[in-house]
Amino acid sequence: MGAIMSDLEQHWAETRSLTTWILIVWFIFSMGIFFFADSLNSMTFFGWPLGFYMAAQGSLVIFVVLIVVLNTKQEKIDEKYGVAEDE
Repeated sequence: MGAIMSDLEQHWAETRSLTTWILIVWFIFSMGIFFFADSLNSMTFFGWPLGFYMAAQGSLVIFVVLIVVLNTKQEKIDEKYGVAEDE
């Protein structure tokens, strides 16, 4: 591969990086919360044990936020490299 990456390669590299970070955060909130639920239950959130709250509602809120963040950042990457879809 040459020293200068094409726009398409740079677009794919940024997309891959964004996807990797989103998946890391997703993994933490999908597996990590349940793995550490007993430890989290020592804290409370609106009167509920934090582990229970995160398992019941918190993870879902984080997943929706992740979707919004992924969509927003991916649109910026697409616009930066001229591959955005027309509306």
